[in-house]
Amino acid sequence: MNKTKPLILSIDTACNVCSVALSYGERIIATQVCREKNAHSKMLSLLIDQMFRYTYYSIKELDCIAVSKGPGSYTGLRIGVSTAKGFAYGLNAKLVSIDSLQILAKASQEKYPNHLYMPMIDARRMEVYTSIYDNNLQCLKPISADIIDRDLYKDYHCQEKIVVCGDGAEKCREVLGEEHYIFDLETELNAKYMPALALEKYLKEEWEDVAYFEPYYLKEFIAKQSTVKGLY
Repeated sequence: MNKTKPLILSIDTACNVCSVALSYGERIIATQVCREKNAHSKMLSLLIDQMFRYTYYSIKELDCIAVSKGPGSYTGLRIGVSTAKGFAYGLNAKLVSIDSLQILAKASQEKYPNHLYMPMIDARRMEVYTSIYDNNLQCLKPISADIIDRDLYKDYHCQEKIVVCGDGAEKCREVLGEEHYIFDLETELNAKYMPALALEKYLKEEWEDVAYFEPYYLKEFIAKQSTVKGLY
C-alpha cells in the first residue's frame, strides 16, 4: 500500500453516465465512459476490465476504491456501491465515498474558478437534489431535495455568480434566471473528476466500513412500472 500516492479506482454510476477512472495519487492514468441508457449493470465491470487492459497496472495493485455515494439514481447507486464494496473486500483495499454533488462542483470548478457552485441532479418535476459549495469545495448549504423557486437561494447571492451544473440545471434555468447564475449545461457527472477528492479522503483516513456502507439516497425509493422490454 502506498500511503502518499495510492493507486485509486474511481467509480461513478449515480446518474445516466457510467464511468470509471484509474489514478496514481491525483494523476489520472486512464478513464472509461459509457453513456448508453440503463446499461450500468452490464457495462461497469466491462469498463473496469478494459481500462486495466490499456495500462501497465494490475487490478491487484489497487490501494483504494472510490465511489460516488449519492444522491442520484437508486438503481445506479446500488450498482456502483455494490461493485466498489466487492472490489474493496476482495482486494483488501480501502473504500472511500464522495458526494455526487461535490463531484459535479469539482467539475465546474475546473471551468469556472473562484465562484460558488450549485450542482443539481434531476429528481422529478421541478425538484432537484442540490447543494452549494464555495470555491474551495466546502459545503455551504447541506444537500437537500428542493422544489425550485426563484428566491430560494437568494441568501447566497453575491458579487460572483453562482455556477449551476448537472442534469437538473436546464429545467431550472427559466425559473432562476441568469442575473445571479451561470448555467454550465455541459458538465456531467464523471469519475475523472473524483481522484483529487478521493485522495484527500484517503490521506485523512476517512475510510468507509465495507460491511456497513450504503449509498446516500436522500429520498426513499418509489417503485414505478418498468419501461424495459420484458419487465412490464
